[in-house]
Amino acid sequence: MIVPAVRSVLAVLALLAITEQSFAVDGQPKAGEARPLAQNVDPERFGAPPADAAYGAFQRGLYMTALNLALPRAEAGDPAAQTLAAEILSRGLGTKRNEAEAAKWYQRAAEQGVPEAQFQYALLLLDGRFVKKDPQGAYALMEAAAAAGNRFAQFNFAQILVDREPGSTGMAKAVSYYERAAKAGLADAQYAMAQIYANGAGGRKLDEVEARRWLVLAARQNFDTAQVDLGTWLVEGRGGPRDLKEGFGWIKRAAEGGNVAAQNRLAKLYWGGIGTEPNAIDAAAWYFLARRAGLVDPEMNDFLGGLTDEEQKQALERANRLR
Repeated sequence: MIVPAVRSVLAVLALLAITEQSFAVDGQPKAGEARPLAQNVDPERFGAPPADAAYGAFQRGLYMTALNLALPRAEAGDPAAQTLAAEILSRGLGTKRNEAEAAKWYQRAAEQGVPEAQFQYALLLLDGRFVKKDPQGAYALMEAAAAAGNRFAQFNFAQILVDREPGSTGMAKAVSYYERAAKAGLADAQYAMAQIYANGAGGRKLDEVEARRWLVLAARQNFDTAQVDLGTWLVEGRGGPRDLKEGFGWIKRAAEGGNVAAQNRLAKLYWGGIGTEPNAIDAAAWYFLARRAGLVDPEMNDFLGGLTDEEQKQALERANRLR
């Protein structure tokens, strides 16, 4: 079972059932995605809704103004202002990034029970770059933020539980946190639930119908690994009706987003005419892209060897346009 490394801020940790530990972090999109606009930030993240001039300036993108307005209130002990100041400083919004200063404000807000601050400070304690590393302190804060309903904390607390107790015991403890985060709409957690049901892990019975349902939800949020899996399941008819055209569409979407495994699978779909018309040039072009990224498929290499020089030239030109 693989939970993909998405918005990861910490080193990869080896787990038994999950081979890469990913830490879902709000406001840190995957490569190639646009950074979320401040207007889309839920004010509840900052504790009590900071319906004041500082948050209003933040919403309008006036980050320095927001920081200057928030800092006096932060110094006076306002946890919402402390979290807002930390947010601006940690991202370097309108000012030089200062993660050490941000850590100070996250800590103060976390001590006052702001779930977002608890989550962010827990990540800092796990990381140990800007504050002293403290796994136990991080555990407590992440658990508190998860209990308060922070979906990112729920997902990451699940990851921590599996890391602390690799195997079925840790997974059984973690699954409820994955599920809560998944139900709250976190794509990372939705994909994790898909894998849990696909493998019958965490005390859940193997249920490919339920696994496919979670794959759909994650894929719709542009979670590329879920898109690849969903496309494959649709082509194979796993967890529900077989739909070659829709399966092709999901794999193509992931391939166009840069997923290397999807590019290789898309090449095979074009080669075999599965969900689309057969097209040797497109098949070769997508495989060229995957191979440039380091994926080597002996079967596809044999396919390339059967093309004429002219066909390979056309495919290379097509691959260059796809980049």
